[in-house]
Amino acid sequence: MSVSTAATDRSVSAPLPVLGRDVTVPLVTGGEVTYAALDYAASAPALQRVWDDVAAYAPYYGSVHRGAGYLSQLSTDLFENARRTVAAFLDCRPADQVVFTRSTTDSLNLLARALPADCRVFVFETEHHASLLPWREAQVTYVDAPRTPEQAVATLERALADREPHGPALVCVTGASNVTGELWPVRRLAAAAHAHGARIVLDAAQLAPHHPVSVRDLDVDWVAFSGHKLYAPFGAGVLAGRADWLREAEPYLAGGGASRRVSRRTDGGVDVEWHEGAARHEAGSPNVIGAYAIASACKALTEAGFDTLVAREQHLIRTVREGLAEVPEVSVLSLFGDDAPRVGVVSFVVAGWNSSHFAAALSAEYGIGVRDGLFCAHPLVRTLLGSDPETQGECGAPEAAPGEKSLNAVRVSFGAGTPDEHVERFVTAVKELVRDGAKWRYRTEDGRCVPAV
Repeated sequence: MSVSTAATDRSVSAPLPVLGRDVTVPLVTGGEVTYAALDYAASAPALQRVWDDVAAYAPYYGSVHRGAGYLSQLSTDLFENARRTVAAFLDCRPADQVVFTRSTTDSLNLLARALPADCRVFVFETEHHASLLPWREAQVTYVDAPRTPEQAVATLERALADREPHGPALVCVTGASNVTGELWPVRRLAAAAHAHGARIVLDAAQLAPHHPVSVRDLDVDWVAFSGHKLYAPFGAGVLAGRADWLREAEPYLAGGGASRRVSRRTDGGVDVEWHEGAARHEAGSPNVIGAYAIASACKALTEAGFDTLVAREQHLIRTVREGLAEVPEVSVLSLFGDDAPRVGVVSFVVAGWNSSHFAAALSAEYGIGVRDGLFCAHPLVRTLLGSDPETQGECGAPEAAPGEKSLNAVRVSFGAGTPDEHVERFVTAVKELVRDGAKWRYRTEDGRCVPAV
């Protein structure tokens, strides 16, 4: 990257303030360094604004729904306003429902429980386990990994056209890969699904933190995402979209809040009238703070402006990809090729290195937090690596010699809160480790590579 280009990119915007930006960590080689959190695809740090909003509300915490007290009514208003904020963030249709869940995984399991009888589900093998596994009790067709967006659309169209019987169907697809960062052709896939009488749910866990997600524009039937990837604390997620399947399904959980009326029968049993709205699938005391935190993050990202956030992230992506391209031993994983649009997620392997060893050295010697392994997307990563699922690597020795297949990968991921220095330090560290090797000895402990004390 030329100096002039870098200077222009850096003028786009500053990173959004996040918690932990000043945390220092010890290095095995001595001293401390500011921690470079480059594992956003797993959990992004909470925005400072989100944390401040939660802290401001905390003294007013109260029970939700039906409470007569002021704090209860305040908390109820805050919870329901959070629902409206999320609906606006996702550009939902007027009749759509927003259901608060625990995570993307929880959202998609909820939808799996709401499938009509004889519904066939179509899922690409490239999905994260959160959207690959919940459909096991349905009739599932796992679609092979495509190598171009056009192939993805064509393959799905063939699978939908060939289904027998021609009954209800659901397509589940990711918006952005948690392994390669590549954007999927969601709008075209939605059009293909609807043309064949199917519905579609979008796993936006990796998309929503990086790009605007419009339910109407993409024409998806449902969207699911997690708060902890959207710069909010752990423990809350969203399923938003069409109400009919959710209204007709048995409640996801049975209990208070989901029930409108409960009465004893003369035979000793119980009759229950369930709610028809979002409350039907929100039994129990809801996670008010989690819902409020998601709404706060939605507001913060909207106000920051996705055009600005995307422009800055593209600069960071170029810094990482161009830096890795200068290291011949590094191979970046991709389905759709180098020119595919993507978010700030890059996975790679290093010839002659065990991925766990490489990630451990980045942490212990440079204060950089990344992720290694198969990233809860085992079929996709093994397809990209061509690796044997039964083979295991060891920390202390090279996982694969030059020219041999790797067993897992290293993933670096970043977003709205990432300073330039973090990705620049990462690129420098990769080059030094490949050139000079690790400065410390490492051993395997509970399946993980750790510095030998």
